[in-house]
Amino acid sequence: MKASTFVYPWDVNGDPEAAARIAGLGVQQATLASAYHSTRALTPRHPRHRIVTAEHAAVLYPTDSRWDGRALRPYAAGDWAPGDAFGEAAEALAAAGLDVHTWVVLAHNSRLGAEHPDTSVVNAYGDRYPWAPCIAQPATRAYLVDLAVEAALRPGAAGTELESLGWYGLQHLHAHDKTGGVPLGDAGMYLMALCFCGTCRAGYGDQGLDADALAAAVRAALEPLWQGAPDDGGWAGVEKLLGAGTAAATRAWRDEIARTLQETAVRAVRAAAPEGFRILLHADPVTYHVGANPGVDPEHILSVADGVVVPCAGGPELLTPFARARADAVVAANFPVVSAMGGTPGTLTADMARAKESGASEVRLYHAGLASDGDLEAVRSALSGR
Repeated sequence: MKASTFVYPWDVNGDPEAAARIAGLGVQQATLASAYHSTRALTPRHPRHRIVTAEHAAVLYPTDSRWDGRALRPYAAGDWAPGDAFGEAAEALAAAGLDVHTWVVLAHNSRLGAEHPDTSVVNAYGDRYPWAPCIAQPATRAYLVDLAVEAALRPGAAGTELESLGWYGLQHLHAHDKTGGVPLGDAGMYLMALCFCGTCRAGYGDQGLDADALAAAVRAALEPLWQGAPDDGGWAGVEKLLGAGTAAATRAWRDEIARTLQETAVRAVRAAAPEGFRILLHADPVTYHVGANPGVDPEHILSVADGVVVPCAGGPELLTPFARARADAVVAANFPVVSAMGGTPGTLTADMARAKESGASEVRLYHAGLASDGDLEAVRSALSGR
């Protein structure tokens, strides 16, 4: 199976050995970040630094005139990725014999939410999620589509992988996070992801729901979970907490919003892309799931995009619905390979075999820049068949 590893520009730029080291893992492709959220990242082999702090979501290249005069626009990176950091890294990776595809993070931007709070998801309690732009709002949708096009189509890229192209919810790694005191399963997370901004309130009205009554129902449904009752999980759990009819109406609104955004963004990228440019989405086959791998309908998304990148840390089960939906689609199994972050590079050979049996056609490895030397050696061994 074709293998690619995720890479940041700062893993490569300033390290003359980085590109060859990545190619030496046995991967054929580097999925290189061109638009990324805030992070603090380790660079264990870089000759100039060990820690990179990306202070806010940013594009890692110079933007063009499409953003002139617009309130919602991407932010330039600071000294962690100056100038055309993507282009510099892409050139080095290509010179090492690797295909380069862009890695574009979209509806996940805390600075956007801080500077434009009205763009954020608002939960049933009135709390804003600054990291989560509401994808129902017209201006936000226009921003995300144009960002997808610009960040995907960087010079030298043969394809793109679009992350967070859908709803985001409560799930979010945050500095000094203290939100784990009450465990929420699928049902609770869905209810906490329901947005009550003005656009979504109107959308619920179109589905026959009164937004104020819905917010009250969501708060009432969540109260037992705050008191320690078990979350039954799954869609059946949502229906139990909220009522089947009400739950279905909220999902109808949210599914349509996500589906049309994904269609619009992919078609815009394709219209601007050269022949053969490949477009993949990070995705989950359960439409009501939210986050970096937002829920999609497998048959629908594979009628629009060329394929998907699917999280497989918990096993290969999420691959099968995509593999069944379209035989010629790219179905890439995404495995974490950083041991200290929960990855298991030592089991990669077996993991890849199970993924292939479940329909995977390619492999993604997270993440060559973050992994230790020992983790990289395990990856190298697995990809070489040793």
